[in-house]
Amino acid sequence: MRVALLVTHIRAEEKLILSAFNSRGVSPDIILDRELNFDITRGAEQLAPSGIAWRAYDLIFERCVSTSRGMYALAILNSWGLRSYNTFETAATCGDKLLTSIAFARAGIPQPHTRVAFTPQSAMQAIEDVKYPAVLKPVTGSWGRLLARVHNRDSAEAILEHRQTLGDYNHHTYYVQEYVDKPGRDIRAFVVGDSAIAAIYRESNHWITNTARGGLAKNCPVTEALNEICARAAQAVGGGILAVDLLEDARGNFVVNEINHTMEFRNSSEPTGVNIAQEVIDFVIGQIGVVA
Repeated sequence: MRVALLVTHIRAEEKLILSAFNSRGVSPDIILDRELNFDITRGAEQLAPSGIAWRAYDLIFERCVSTSRGMYALAILNSWGLRSYNTFETAATCGDKLLTSIAFARAGIPQPHTRVAFTPQSAMQAIEDVKYPAVLKPVTGSWGRLLARVHNRDSAEAILEHRQTLGDYNHHTYYVQEYVDKPGRDIRAFVVGDSAIAAIYRESNHWITNTARGGLAKNCPVTEALNEICARAAQAVGGGILAVDLLEDARGNFVVNEINHTMEFRNSSEPTGVNIAQEVIDFVIGQIGVVA
């Protein structure tokens, strides 16, 4: 079995993934995204930076920090018939909050009230339709960056002016959600295939609870209800190996906030007691048809 691990650099998660592969007798070739140089027309016969033909790989495991590099590499490799986790279709949907919301709506997945507008004027109306407080998000981005909670018209006008003046076209797509008054935490569930293998509460005094922003990870029991909504959400975006972020509303119901297709999990195995990397790799190996 030959695997290519496509990365920007080796982080804690990639070290855990490599160890999990090695424990099953697989030694992936590490391919750095900065070394990629695809001949689009030649196809999978060309050599990868590892020195072997792309067609020789049974699996491309994509772990790029750069969303655009990972997504476009998957688009090319999948077009040549190469298998990957995750697929380009899943990555493209999860990498865009608007496309994710559309996928959730199509599948009937509970999500926060979401509106989209394309000018500051229509965005102001969208914010007031959602009602204050509202949350403004860029359609692309991660780690809780550039989120804004607006409480009144004055703050909304100021943020819209800044984004219209300083932002690129992504920031001129105004993605507006209701603010869900969560109980000082949200939930990140790790979905592998058709089930949530583990979940954490991300607790914080700040309304942004990402662990990258200081949120504290604690174990969250995977109940039947949590597993069911996570599996449905994952399938809505194409399935695979995904981190599903959920909020609990005032009635304790789950709403799905977004999904990450290149999930970070280094802070989650210890509180959950689940070897997330090994679960992921065992699933991948099983899907390719190699018995561990």
